[in-house]
Amino acid sequence: MTLKLAGGYNLLFGLWVLGWPKAWFSISGMEEPRYLFLWYGMGMVVGVYGVGYLAASKDPLRHWPIVLVGFLGKTLGPLGFIWAAFQGDLPWTAGWLLIFNDLIWWIPFAMILWAAASVAVGKSVSGDEMSLDQAMDHFHFSDKFSLGEASEKQTIAIVFLRHFGCTFTRQLLKNLESMEQQAQENGARLVLVHMLKEGEEVDYLRADEVARIADPRCELYRAFGLGKGGFLELFGPSVWYRGFMAFFRGCGVGHLAGDGLQMPGAFLIKNRKIIVSRKAQTAADLPEVSGLFTS
Repeated sequence: MTLKLAGGYNLLFGLWVLGWPKAWFSISGMEEPRYLFLWYGMGMVVGVYGVGYLAASKDPLRHWPIVLVGFLGKTLGPLGFIWAAFQGDLPWTAGWLLIFNDLIWWIPFAMILWAAASVAVGKSVSGDEMSLDQAMDHFHFSDKFSLGEASEKQTIAIVFLRHFGCTFTRQLLKNLESMEQQAQENGARLVLVHMLKEGEEVDYLRADEVARIADPRCELYRAFGLGKGGFLELFGPSVWYRGFMAFFRGCGVGHLAGDGLQMPGAFLIKNRKIIVSRKAQTAADLPEVSGLFTS
């Protein structure tokens, strides 16, 4: 809601500047500027920011860079005004516009950035982490069975993916048929967990393919103890080497479709308990199903 309001305000501000370009100067008791086209340009820039805020409002945590750029602008703008006012270039009375353009947005923008930072380090936005039992009851397969219910019927081989554009995810999905066969041969059901909203994964997986669970907030990832990767886990020498090898084998690289920091893993669960755990040590560690049954 914050970004929708900010986007609407910025668009209205841009229209106000273009429609009544001398209004701010008149209200603030300033002389009309000699180069009025510069003020027109300011209005257009603010309006363009509004378009960005509206686009980011669909998923503020994923589009946090847009929020950060806006926050920086709303911080540096008032500092620039204070400097100009101290120099005598602008009257202090003109600062009323900063209240609406900048100051009232500091707290809500900072809250969005804080939430994005919390998610980036693997914390829950709400602060209420799900236990493993709670997560198993909360998350359902695409066929509507909960993870906990399914684990009471048969062993579940659950594979947590990195984002779909990741070279290693693309490499893993090329062997999906083989993975599913391995699970079936061992009396288990293969389930994939991804970070897109339910239904969005069909761009990468056929609708009739393996069962999957959508976890866009990475709550199930955290319940299984999978966090965010650090620099070496994501960009270490072994990751680069294995990434080049996968790339030249035709896996390629796609656009970011999920949290790029999230680490993968694979588990066997039975009767709501983890019986085998394989947490990736680097982004290049493929959570292969075959390794789960050789423990």
